[in-house]
Amino acid sequence: MGSLSKQEQVECREKAEYANVNWDELGFALTKTDYMYVMNFTEEEQKFFNGTLTRFGNIEMCPSSGILNYGQGLFEGLKAYRKEDEGILLFRPQENALRMKIGADRMCMPSPTVDQFIDAVKKTVLANKRWVPPYGRGSLYVRPLLMGTGRNLGVKPSSDYTFLVYASPVGNYHKGDLNLMVEDNVRRAIPGGTGGIKAVTNYSPVYKPLTEAKAKGFSDLLFLDASTGSNIEEGSACNIFILKGNVISTPTTHGTILPGITRKSIMEIASDFGYQVEERAIPIKEVFDAEEIFCTGTAMVVKSVASITYQGKRIEYKLGVETLAQKLHATLTGIQTGLIEDKLGWTMLID
Repeated sequence: MGSLSKQEQVECREKAEYANVNWDELGFALTKTDYMYVMNFTEEEQKFFNGTLTRFGNIEMCPSSGILNYGQGLFEGLKAYRKEDEGILLFRPQENALRMKIGADRMCMPSPTVDQFIDAVKKTVLANKRWVPPYGRGSLYVRPLLMGTGRNLGVKPSSDYTFLVYASPVGNYHKGDLNLMVEDNVRRAIPGGTGGIKAVTNYSPVYKPLTEAKAKGFSDLLFLDASTGSNIEEGSACNIFILKGNVISTPTTHGTILPGITRKSIMEIASDFGYQVEERAIPIKEVFDAEEIFCTGTAMVVKSVASITYQGKRIEYKLGVETLAQKLHATLTGIQTGLIEDKLGWTMLID
């Protein structure tokens, strides 16, 4: 590129190969991309078939559809990452496909096969390749949806279903410190309910207490179990871990807690680091003497908790580059972006 500076060369290359996005200003919000993937299941066919890419845009459905009237729907979330050599990696998409199948069974819905799910995700990412942020400057968040779209007036499972995948470039989910407030009144999930799957109905019930907490300056809520009100469970969209000595503890996923894929990955990495990782009931009182607390999720990856406030008492925790959370974050994102060799077979190169 002649006399152009290295920075100018990078900018020229990005202009040609990337969408017109200020990558450094990305938050976690929708940026409309080029394409989405749609596949249908009909009562007549009794299978998902003829999946196609279509321009990203609004969809049309009957006002009496199951998703609109009875909340018969699931979603997943996963990311595509750009490598230094411009290749694109997916992170454990088969885990998302399997989790959707489990959720679909609970919601009395058919689901795409694992191969159909992964194929749809691949096609969506490649069709929106120019929206995958440059290496180290974000990721492409991919959102698969499974919805009851048949016409239903009565309370019953839908006859027809739509599987839809769209994507958006994203940056950090929480840009500032993570300050949690323990929610002492509202319970996110109950035994026998849908807390252990990604049902669309799980999320809006927490909007009211979450909005109130954010108005008070908190980042998120930490929910307690419905049975006793004394054990921590998870945040509104993340799993939680506590560190004391060489032991890392996280609440057991017994049907009220989402079995996060980032959670699962972090447990394996922490074990490889030599930590003792436990899944168990964790009384709220244990947050008072924890050395470090961190949250995990597809959106936030791994993030240290700066403070937890419970019944007016605020407990602050270790932050910074020396934390275990930072070490885990660096290792996981290194694997996700191809910087660290993937010895566990977690990534899938699609370009």
